[in-house]
Order: sequence, then structure tokens, then C-alpha cells
Amino acid sequence: MAEFIILLSIYAVAGTGIAVYAGRQRGGSDQESYFIGGRGMGWLVSALTYAATTYSSFMMVGLVGLSYSTGVGAMLFEMTYLVATVILLSIYGKKIWQMSKENSLVSPMEIFSLRYGKLTGGVGAAISVIALVPYTAAQVIGLSIIFQNFGISYGAGVAIAAVLICIWSLVGGLRGVALTDAIQGLFMLAVAIIAVLWANKHFSGVEMSTFPNKVWTPVFFINMTLPWAFFALTNPQVVQRLFIIKDKQGLRKMIVLFAVIGAAYTIITCLIGFSAKYGTLSGTFAEIQGRDNVILGLLGLMGKGLGLAIALSIVFASISTSNSIILTLSSMVTRDLARNKNNVWFGRIFIVVITAVVALFALRKTSYIVELSVSTSRILMCFLPLFLDIFHFKKGGKVTGVITIFGGAVSAIILSKMGLSLSSVYSLAAAFVFYFIGVFIDSRNKSAIKA
Repeated sequence: MAEFIILLSIYAVAGTGIAVYAGRQRGGSDQESYFIGGRGMGWLVSALTYAATTYSSFMMVGLVGLSYSTGVGAMLFEMTYLVATVILLSIYGKKIWQMSKENSLVSPMEIFSLRYGKLTGGVGAAISVIALVPYTAAQVIGLSIIFQNFGISYGAGVAIAAVLICIWSLVGGLRGVALTDAIQGLFMLAVAIIAVLWANKHFSGVEMSTFPNKVWTPVFFINMTLPWAFFALTNPQVVQRLFIIKDKQGLRKMIVLFAVIGAAYTIITCLIGFSAKYGTLSGTFAEIQGRDNVILGLLGLMGKGLGLAIALSIVFASISTSNSIILTLSSMVTRDLARNKNNVWFGRIFIVVITAVVALFALRKTSYIVELSVSTSRILMCFLPLFLDIFHFKKGGKVTGVITIFGGAVSAIILSKMGLSLSSVYSLAAAFVFYFIGVFIDSRNKSAIKA
């Protein structure tokens, strides 16, 4: 416990120092500098911050446990996300980057405001806040589970996480978050490689089960994977990451490096879970109840050095993802809800508020990390029809934007609460239904005006 607290303290001090340094290097106090780093980030840091924003405690806590409990379907689930993300970035990344640069966009919801009006951007920002609080809380839950393993209570872990997330976002802005993300991302990947080598040596085998199986039925796989497949377009924190890149050449390099990191990290974390399952079946690893606790069981078997490194990598992952989300939410509330485009003081106030809300949500610990994460993306699928309309259909107007986001999000929440086995499919279908209703209303309004 003492060693972990010492390392955690060093991490907190070092991270704060980096955030302060980055904050002083922003080159301006305007919102563009604070929220998106003045659009001057290189491809290497951009790729690492994109990866760190995406690959959170969901991986080393959630995906390790899911792989242990359900087998190879977990790897197929996460690899589907990666392949879909690379395809979407390759098709739409340049278009989004170009749009943000030409129109001086800072908040991701301003993409919708351009075409559908400011009300749509405001509604989108509000829905994003509602949806992303559980996802951010999932990161804090993962971190606090690790803290418990070192004698720190769950509540104290939530408080520590909230303080670090809040301070680093407040002080460093995007440059601070991106720089800490880059350092943390490299550490996370290096430690994961060592961990999978240890697991392979310690358990001497893997158990991947089959696909489909009693958990990963085709219906369950579709329901879990569909929201994840469109993550690159529907989750505003990663859409905004496309705004920060300096040039088109950097964007291409960023996508390639992210694909490499994503594939490596996915395979590694899944193999750790498969090895642990083999250990359980062979009698060398006790069966774990509650799949988010699998990593805790593994930490107990590892040597002190590796165990501490793994624990810190999970802390890094949780903090980096949370910082990114909260900074993005702050930019949306500032520009799309408050419609303040002159300073960052309001955004900083909101960083404090939303961090407190996330901490309170995390204290409830309502579900497994994977389920919390997927439920967020299910709500945010309401953005997909509008992206397709902007880049392909070009049919919608002001009514289309508002009704698609609000109707799609509310439908997703209701359908999720109903517990339907294909709630993701129905949620996406509902979003498109509302989109077509909006297009119909807009077309009638245009006809009435012409008449």
C-alpha cells in the first residue's frame, strides 16, 4: 500500500506539473487555444491522445474481465469497434477536419449548428452531457476498484480521481490533456505488453471458448457492437480530437498509428483475460465472481513491481479518458448552450460542476464498466443520421436536427430501460425514423414558403 501511495503521489505531482507547463505554453487564452490546442497538434501526440481518450479503464478492467467471462466474442466485439473506427476516420476524418478549420469550429456540436441551426447544437450538447456522465463515471469506477486493492476505500478513490481530473483539465486545457495522454498512453501500452508476457508464462495457455456461445449469441453481439461501431462519429470527445491536428498529412499518420496501437492493445488485453480463464480451468487461478474484479485477482498473483505498474496504468487510462470527455463537454456547454465564444471562464466553472456530478454517479456504481460504456454510445447514435445527412443526403433543415437528436436520444433511453435484446438496433432505427420525419416537415415548410 505504501509504495502505491508514494507512486500515486509522484504521478499526481508530475501530472500537475505537466498540466501547468502545457497551460503556459498554450500561446493564448482564447477558447480555440484552451479547448483544441490552437489546431496545432502534431500527428504523434494526436494519435496517442486519440488512443488514450478511447482506450480507458474499459480495457484493462472491463475488457480483461469480459474476455475472462465470455471468451473470444469479447475480442471480436472490440476488434469490430477498431475496424469500424479506422474505416470511419478514413472516410470522414478529413472532411470533419476541413470543416472545423474552414469554419473555426471548436465544439463538436458546432458541426450540426452550421447546417441545422444553433438550437440543434444546444440540444446536442445537452444530450451529450446526459449520455457521457455514465461513461466518464465508468472510468472513475475502474480507477477506484484498483485503489481498493491497495487499501484505499472506494469513496476515497472516487474523490482522488475527481480532484486530479478537475485540476488537470482546469490548468492545462487541451494541450495539457494531450501531453499527459501521450505519456500515459505509451506507459499503458508498455505495461500491457509486460503483463501479457507474464500471463502467458504464469498460466501457460489460453481459454478462448467459442463464438457464438451462451453469452455471445448473435443477437447479443449485434446489440453490444452496433453502438461501438459508430463511436468515431457519435462520441463528441473523439470527433473533437479531429479538430486539433495541424495538417492533412498529420491526420493520415494519426489514423495509421492509432490503428496499430488499437490492434495491439486490444489483442493484449483480451489475451490476459483468456490466460486467466485458462488458469481458473487448470486450477492455478481462483474463479472470480464479478468480472470487473478479475484484474484484482491477477494483481494479487503478480510481483509487487508489475502489480504496481499495472495499477498505475489503469489509473492513467481512467484519468486520461475522463479529462478528455470533461474538457469536450465544457466546450459544448460554453459555446452551444451558453453561447459564449469570447472567454473560457464559464467552461472552467462547468469543469468543476461536471466533475462533481461524475463523482456522485460513480459512487452509485450501478453497472459493469462495459455495459455503462455501451449504453452511452447507444444514446449518442442519434447523431449518426445527421452526419450522414451533412456528408451525403443534404436533405435536413432546422426541424430535422432538433427532432432527430431529441427523439433519437429519448427513444434510446426508453428502449434501454425496457431491456430489449436488440435495443441498439431499435434505437438506431428510431433515430432514422425521427430523421425522416424531420426531413418531411422541413420539406413541407419549404414548399409552404415558396407557395
